[in-house]
Amino acid sequence: MTAGNTRDLLRDHAEPQRATYVELFFDVIFVFALTRLSNTLFHNLTWLGALHTVILLAAFWWVWVFTAWTTNRLNPAQPAIQLVIVPIALGTLIMAGAVPAAFGKDGLAFAVTYVVIQIGRAFFVTVALRGREVSIGSLQQLIWACFSGVLWIVGAFTTGPVRVLIWLFAAALGYTMTQLDFRLPRLGSARIATQVVNAEHLAERYQQFMIVAFGEAILASGGQFAAFGFKPDRVIALVLAFAITALLWRIYFYRAGLLLPAVIAASARPAVFARSASYAHLLMAGGIVLSSVGDEIIINHPFAKPNLVWSAVILCGPAIYLAGRARLDYLSFSRVALSRVIGLVVLVALAPVVAFLPPILIAVVAVVILLIIATSDTVSWRFRPSKPTPPPPGGRYRGM
Repeated sequence: MTAGNTRDLLRDHAEPQRATYVELFFDVIFVFALTRLSNTLFHNLTWLGALHTVILLAAFWWVWVFTAWTTNRLNPAQPAIQLVIVPIALGTLIMAGAVPAAFGKDGLAFAVTYVVIQIGRAFFVTVALRGREVSIGSLQQLIWACFSGVLWIVGAFTTGPVRVLIWLFAAALGYTMTQLDFRLPRLGSARIATQVVNAEHLAERYQQFMIVAFGEAILASGGQFAAFGFKPDRVIALVLAFAITALLWRIYFYRAGLLLPAVIAASARPAVFARSASYAHLLMAGGIVLSSVGDEIIINHPFAKPNLVWSAVILCGPAIYLAGRARLDYLSFSRVALSRVIGLVVLVALAPVVAFLPPILIAVVAVVILLIIATSDTVSWRFRPSKPTPPPPGGRYRGM
């Protein structure tokens, strides 16, 4: 690949930085992946099942976020880049197919596919950018991906708690290596903080992933409803499940989610901000997956006998989502809306209190709390609109 060809692969900052069709095609796979995660958790509602879901969700997230950062730097309109993204999409589809038995007989298929994706993409970027300073950072990512990959493969050859522990450590390495800026002996850090990012493109990719997550919740609840038909209790349950998803959507996009491009551009270190924002979106995605499980409970068992686990799932899914949304608030405005903190605390505190109620009434509680938060957002922005004010590097929390 010549220097001229290398330049052709890079994004042109002078052109519009909207997401391309191949990226949207890639996102479609994640609707299926998130559906498999929520459905698998629905059939294994235990602490161990929840831990399995966290580990697998982290793996899918690292596939998505590293691919999003790759297309933020390289031009996905180029055929060479598309020839990387499309196989990654296929690999993600294979990973999703292995989800139900990932901690059983399909563990090796999941692990090998994940490792091939991560190493293959990092290797391509390193080669594509060779001769440029940023290629050193890509090489460091490749080395970290190889180290993490060994753990995933080794874990696949174990069973039970050993696999869980090894994979948990391997998934955590994704967070660790980014926090360490892919630092390696002699090479130092990858200097992520100094990298130029396309704020419009990266913000749009985060927004699109959230739409994918919401789409999964709609697909899951709609699929469950279709199995029962138009019975009055199922219709009410569907309306409540949809209301929860719609309110979560509203709470995200009004307004930090909507202002995300401006916030990234206004931050002192856009690349560092975008990395921090990715963790907030991961937390929100986890909340949506758990909320989707809650939707399935509401529709499948609207008036079933009270269950503490079901109550916790229905209310704690939105609570986890609010935690991620509060983090995005702080990153965007250097403060957190008080309504999110109160809503989060109330949702968690009410989970054991309302456990004696059937799922459909617990859903009403969730809808009421989320509706109050969404209304508070609207009123607050009408009378006290905020401009994007991301905290300075190393800045401290400045209140609600």
